[in-house]
Amino acid sequence: MSLRVFLSALLLFGVLGVWRHDGVSGLVQSLDGEWNLWNANKSLSLPARVPGCVHTALEERGVIQDPYFRFNDLLYEWISLDNWTYATTFAVSKELRSKRAVLLVLDGVDTVASVWLNGALLGRTDNMFHRYVFPVRQLLKAEDNALTVRFVSAVAYAAQRRNAHAAYPVPPECPPDVQNGQCHVNFIRKAQSSFSWDWGPSFPGAGLWKGVRLEAFDLLRLVQFAALPRYDAGGSSWSLQADALVDALCPASTQTTLDVPELLSRATFPTNFLQGTAKYTFALNINAQREAVVAQRARRTNVLPPPRHGALAGRRRATPPGVQGVFPQRGAGPGARRRVARSEFLLPHQREAGFPERLKLDPGALLPGPSHASLRDLLQSAADANMNVLRVWGGGVYERDAFYDTCDEMGLMVWQDFMFACATYPTEDDFVRTVREEVLQQVWRLKSHPSIIVWSANNENEAALAADWFRIPAWRRPVYLKDYVSLYVDNVMALVKQEDPSRPFLVSSPTNGAESEREGYVAADPYDPRFGDTHFYSYVHDCWDWRAFPRARFASEYGFQSWPSLSTLRPVSVPADWNLSSRFASHRQHHPHGNWQMLQQAAVHFRLPAAAADFAGTVYLTQVMQAQCVKAQTEFYRRSRSELVGGLGNTMGALYWQLNDIWQAPSWSSLEFGGKWKMLHYLAADFFADVLPVAFEDDDDDALFIYAVSDLSQDLKLRVVVSVHAWSELEPVCTLTSEPAVVPGGSAVPVFKGHVAALLAGCGGCSRLTCLLAFWLEDGDGARRGPANHHFLCSPKDAVGLRAANITAKVREDETGLAVDLQTSAVALFVWLDAGALPGRFGANGFPMLSRNRTVQFHAAGNTSAAELSRALAVTSLSDLYAP
Repeated sequence: MSLRVFLSALLLFGVLGVWRHDGVSGLVQSLDGEWNLWNANKSLSLPARVPGCVHTALEERGVIQDPYFRFNDLLYEWISLDNWTYATTFAVSKELRSKRAVLLVLDGVDTVASVWLNGALLGRTDNMFHRYVFPVRQLLKAEDNALTVRFVSAVAYAAQRRNAHAAYPVPPECPPDVQNGQCHVNFIRKAQSSFSWDWGPSFPGAGLWKGVRLEAFDLLRLVQFAALPRYDAGGSSWSLQADALVDALCPASTQTTLDVPELLSRATFPTNFLQGTAKYTFALNINAQREAVVAQRARRTNVLPPPRHGALAGRRRATPPGVQGVFPQRGAGPGARRRVARSEFLLPHQREAGFPERLKLDPGALLPGPSHASLRDLLQSAADANMNVLRVWGGGVYERDAFYDTCDEMGLMVWQDFMFACATYPTEDDFVRTVREEVLQQVWRLKSHPSIIVWSANNENEAALAADWFRIPAWRRPVYLKDYVSLYVDNVMALVKQEDPSRPFLVSSPTNGAESEREGYVAADPYDPRFGDTHFYSYVHDCWDWRAFPRARFASEYGFQSWPSLSTLRPVSVPADWNLSSRFASHRQHHPHGNWQMLQQAAVHFRLPAAAADFAGTVYLTQVMQAQCVKAQTEFYRRSRSELVGGLGNTMGALYWQLNDIWQAPSWSSLEFGGKWKMLHYLAADFFADVLPVAFEDDDDDALFIYAVSDLSQDLKLRVVVSVHAWSELEPVCTLTSEPAVVPGGSAVPVFKGHVAALLAGCGGCSRLTCLLAFWLEDGDGARRGPANHHFLCSPKDAVGLRAANITAKVREDETGLAVDLQTSAVALFVWLDAGALPGRFGANGFPMLSRNRTVQFHAAGNTSAAELSRALAVTSLSDLYAP
């Protein structure tokens, strides 16, 4: 089976209008804004924003400092152990109260609370991933309606639930001590990382983290709407399946119209709505003639069209003026635009299948999370680094609508986990009930987004059982296997396949897919590279040695840590903290032995900084190490896409862990807290390029191979140019050019093979210790295709002739903005431009300077002058670490 990945499959082919029904109207009243907040004994009482959380409210009112500052995560533990109450009063118009039904809608309650209106208990909440809806018409009055939400400590609730589960343990009980976290998070439906993780703090807070509002209507309410494209291979035709979840106060007969004007496709359906809440499904056949015209237009604009499993997309039109339609929940109804599409995605556990690249996403530590502008910048950073897939990881939250809307717009595909990670979970009836409702609500909310390409039930829970992470006695193992299948197969998978049959579903990650299923959904070795996806971490072996990497079908987790830059650490630390042996450095490192592992890995190929107290140099070197390690591993996976060695290979995807940080600390991320690019992110823009040259050696016969990797759909004819450079000189010693070779679309093929000794012998007496290689791909016209790359013939710490480089930088303005002109006195490795706290990013960074001059653009995020950039700019290269 050939692989076709439609990275541009999110074409906006049409506008879908629904729910035209005269006489049906709805009203909404937002209750967001300033509420009152107090703790259990009312020693603290203050205004608080909704949406928001207790921690942010306390910080905004000056009750606490920045929760991220130094050791404040420990000092402010009391916040999570207290009980808190949110309260507001509001008036309600006569028009709204006159409606036959009025509902109170809470889009996100974090987490365990009771909800009261005018002294009456409306209900209780226990799942932050639910939308809660309560009927309130009979309780409302014109003025002074009192709405109160009383929160119970999530930490205390989790402990109570664990103590009530007496039949058998549900591990893990607590996180490792190094994480400074809270216990029993698997007993509460809350972001699992909020109790701590190996890259994040413990802030198990409380709050109304999404909006609160009243909804009023007379007859029909559109609870949720979703549209999915369907393809009939036999008839070579497309249709649009529209699913509507409708709440009807009484039986109603009406007309429902589906309309995709740009595809000249429209149909009206007589519809009988039954009393109560029910699902209604409609099918709109797409006009084949108009579809062909759109596909032809896509070809002319160089967008990949759908041959058989391509893209059908649309937007739902806002209800026309004068027609109010059925009142929607937020993001669901006629006023919401909805893109729908289909892009071909092949399950990684299929033998011939997979998809390319790239990585994972974490939420923020404090809800409701980053602003829309910050969220967009985060996703733009992913797109600008040539990533095409993000994984929303199972230890966080289901992202807000704006996240998926922006992914739809940018063409970023999303691997969507359900929120279970690295643990076993209880399976009591009430726990399963709340999980089922969670799954239904999230699938309905998200399934219309074309960016979502796969659902996955959990992160690493199959592996946890298979590898016996929790040391479960053999005689108890069947109980845990039964619970695993019950929760993820009988419930999560069954519901997802029922509500969204259009996408593949993975029970876990890593998993052997169909092979795991044959073994009862928990395989003997879920990391088996012959099947499914693989997670691989090793911090002790040489990370430049490709022989240690698994020839996986799909590498869905791997990575290395680094420290964030000093400009990111400064706001949350003091100078005494800037030492790897400080209490602060130890406190921020939540991965056991993490700081030691970074230095040990760096020492394999680099000399450590001359002064142990050189924290800035150490931070820089950890970023160099991380970038090179992830580059080496990713390039191995990319060049393995077309090869089978001993039945292993055909690697069709690589997602490194992780994209972003949730606080200022060492982690596996390529983006620092606040969005600043680490060196890894700059290198990712190259090693994730559509066309890429990759070099590696096979020591068995001193062979050097250079592969051309192409993610493009068309064939290319390319040659590789190899430039040999001496460490002691800025001009190349010699240059070699290969014969042109055909590089089929979607492949990785060797375009050069030679022996290192022979190559060096013809280049001015170079040796492995005195020279390195630079190389790039060219087409028949001599134009470069893809980025240049380099290959070290020895570790930089062993390089002979590498001198200290004096690099000068001059900032100027040009027609594109700000430019930095660099000039070096010697070969310089890992040249790093740091603009400090100035927001923006460079056009390139972390590169070798093998010639005297280079110009780099700076893309400022604000109004930054050349003088400001010049004052903030610092330039570092590897040799600066060893200067006397």
